[in-house]
Amino acid sequence: MDTEPITIYVDPQSAGAYRAASQEDRQKLDLLLAMRLRDATGPAGSLEQIMRQISQEAQARGLTPQILSDLLNDHGSVR
Repeated sequence: MDTEPITIYVDPQSAGAYRAASQEDRQKLDLLLAMRLRDATGPAGSLEQIMRQISQEAQARGLTPQILSDLLNDHGSVR
C-alpha cells in the first residue's frame, strides 16, 4: 500500500502516546487511522458494516484484539 504523510492535530496526551509507541505500534495506529479516514470520507454504509470492514482489514494486517487492547491500555485511549 502506498502512503504519504499528512499532519493532524490531536490533544497532547494522544500525541505523547503516539510518540512513545514502538515503530510497530505506530504503524498499526497509522493503519487504523487511515482506514477510519477512508471510511469517514467514502460512501456511507451502516455503522455495523464500517466497523466490520475496519476490523477485517486490521486483522488481515496483523492487529489482534489483544494488541489493540494493549495499545489502548499501555498508551491511553486516543481521543
